[in-house]
Amino acid sequence: MTMATGGMANMIHSLPGQPQWLVSIGLVFFFLNLVLFVANCVLITLRFIFRPGSLVQSFYDQVESLFISSIIVSIATILITVTQYGTPHTGPWLLRVIEACFWVYTAVSVVVSASLYLTLWSTQVFPIHTMTPVWVFPAYPLLLSAPLGSNILKAATAATESGLAAPVHTVRIALTAITVQGTGYLISFMICAAFLYRLMTQKLPRDHQRPGVFISIGPSGFTCAGLVQLGLLAPSIFPTDYPFVTNPTTSSTTPATTTALASSPTSNIAPLPPGQAATILRLLAYMAGLWLWGLSLWFFLVSVGSLWKYLRPESKGKLRFQMTWFSFVFPNTALVTATEALGTALDSDGLKIFGCVLAACLAMVWALVFYEMVRNLWRKELLWPKDDD
Repeated sequence: MTMATGGMANMIHSLPGQPQWLVSIGLVFFFLNLVLFVANCVLITLRFIFRPGSLVQSFYDQVESLFISSIIVSIATILITVTQYGTPHTGPWLLRVIEACFWVYTAVSVVVSASLYLTLWSTQVFPIHTMTPVWVFPAYPLLLSAPLGSNILKAATAATESGLAAPVHTVRIALTAITVQGTGYLISFMICAAFLYRLMTQKLPRDHQRPGVFISIGPSGFTCAGLVQLGLLAPSIFPTDYPFVTNPTTSSTTPATTTALASSPTSNIAPLPPGQAATILRLLAYMAGLWLWGLSLWFFLVSVGSLWKYLRPESKGKLRFQMTWFSFVFPNTALVTATEALGTALDSDGLKIFGCVLAACLAMVWALVFYEMVRNLWRKELLWPKDDD
């Protein structure tokens, strides 16, 4: 729930134009997400207190253990939206706090994802016929590092352009974000490859597992958005004396080595001009982003198609509500932010309009899922004790 609500605030901030009414809607989602997150933390703490042993048992439960990392991802969405909606109005101090949180978050996300997978592999057996992209979930915290890092650098660039001092370690943040994001994406890619094998041999997942198919959209969507946003900021991230901007063989020579360099086969290699280096980095980011965006869109089509039998008028089946319905929202916010990032990078009105249409549809889906959640809580069909059978 908090991942989806925070993702909505992030998605709204990525839309072009940003008129005041749109900013206000984004702020509503931002503050609502904070309230929901605190409420969830309080209530689940009460659960662990009232039911001794349930905290430890959740790490060994075959279903619940996969969703433990959702608290880390929810924190990431809060940090991203605080950067987006808070730093323009507070001054450099909040940006420094968010930078410190970035380093803590990346360290925690790496440790948590590795620990969760190690615990699962040591205690659980997951048959291939039960596989869904939910298996990717322990790696999801890694997939928010590049979007978080790019938003921090974007806020730092805006602060610098407005004349405010924003001493942020741009190169360190960018390279760390790319490293952690790449790790998370490769883990997710391998698991999604196994999911395709499962589809080829076992058909589509069972009815109650269908919402989890949408989780396959997130890895490539978040990675695309993060890479493209970092590519847009490349000129302001890397200084002109950075190793791959200047030729290391000629950037720091001494008179004693000039003769030796002159006879070297590489002596005719000229350093890249700073502007050209930034252009190359942008081109690489955009090309990789297009590949990842295409993959994300393909998984979106497959995920929507998996629900077609429930959308047909003559269909007799009904998809019973579960909290995993929020998977209809959160991974798709990544697709929208990636679409808008590419639309800005390529100056494509078509991509921007397509992203806005997706965002409008996603807002309606979030409202429907949230309504169904409240209705099921009211009818005591959700989070309510049931008989053993």
